[in-house]
Amino acid sequence: MLGKREGVEGGEKEGRGKVVGKNILVLCIDRDDDIGSKAGIDTPILGRDECINAGIRLAIEDPEDADANAIFAAVKMYEELVSKGYRSEIALLSGSYKRGVEADERIVSQLYSVLKRFNAEGVVMVSDGEDDEAVLPVIQGIVPVISVQRIVIKHSRSVEYSYALLGRYIRSLIYDPRYSKFFLGIPGALLVAGGLSIVLNLADYALPVLSIILGAIFLVRAFDVDRTLLSITKSTTPSSFVRIFSIIAGIIIIIASIETGYVSVQSMLEGHDALSIILNKDIIALFLINMLPLLWIGIGVMLGGKLLSDLFRSNIRVLSDALRLVVLGLFYIPVQQLILMIKGEVSPFGLVSSLLLGFAITLIAATLVYEYYKKRVSSVKADSKVETKAGKDKMGIEGKNNADDSDVEGEDR
Repeated sequence: MLGKREGVEGGEKEGRGKVVGKNILVLCIDRDDDIGSKAGIDTPILGRDECINAGIRLAIEDPEDADANAIFAAVKMYEELVSKGYRSEIALLSGSYKRGVEADERIVSQLYSVLKRFNAEGVVMVSDGEDDEAVLPVIQGIVPVISVQRIVIKHSRSVEYSYALLGRYIRSLIYDPRYSKFFLGIPGALLVAGGLSIVLNLADYALPVLSIILGAIFLVRAFDVDRTLLSITKSTTPSSFVRIFSIIAGIIIIIASIETGYVSVQSMLEGHDALSIILNKDIIALFLINMLPLLWIGIGVMLGGKLLSDLFRSNIRVLSDALRLVVLGLFYIPVQQLILMIKGEVSPFGLVSSLLLGFAITLIAATLVYEYYKKRVSSVKADSKVETKAGKDKMGIEGKNNADDSDVEGEDR
């Protein structure tokens, strides 16, 4: 009879020095049902010889499958427990190739079937990886799990964990909205644009269209445009509506500026390829000089909308917004002179002088704004000190009154 021996290894103490072995079930789990799909063996399998035969059959069908090694490791664990005096049995359970809930339900059903034939007080689970151990909480809810033995085939543990980690990252990229909209959305938009260009016989324009789409997406994400628009649209205050209108109006005007520049050079583009157009100073200068006014107006509209938005909210940053508009206006003439210098109509000295004048005006305006902020901060600190001192004085007076009241009460007593 397996189970009675002297010493602590046999199990629980009963009386003095006498030990009775515990009923321990060695459990080998094949959650993805390789034993069924590859070896054609139905589970549950109970008993040492039956498990050995199942392991040999699986190893013959697929010598690279780690589940066969897990079965043999479970047999070894069973023999060690028997040699130590435990009443032990070994069982092999399998789930489903689909994994998930279906596999776990099948394993639970098979476990109940095994427990009817062997009344286990505890389970030693033998696993070949984290996929099989996913069912561990389910087993613990039925019978106590006293040990988990993980079997790792030599030279394969790092590979297995690398695959598990890679699978987790791939699932995040596909199902997590934070990542899928970039790792799936951007390639999806490019594939759709490329496919449409081929269907519409516009294959020559496929590369420029893809470049524009990709560049626009990168700019939106780089300057956090999507989150800014989302936060603005969620608000219903007048300042938010002003901000939304100014941004949309500014973008429309900037697009119109590009169209204006293109119309001005359209007649000069005939007979030129893309490289010659880029290297042609007259075309580039004419394009830029015609789009510059509307471009500056569009940027100014967006900055002006931010100024009005902060003004409605009585935000102190309205001075910084005004300073941005001043700087934008001061840069108009230097940029215009730079374009004319590319065309060869203006000398560099005019550009340098306009930049120096703009820098001087910007320095004066920035100094005035800085002094205002400095006075505002000083006044706020002074007010906070006065309030703190008044609070302390009030607390002191109240404490003194309370002390006087206690003295009077003591004299009355």
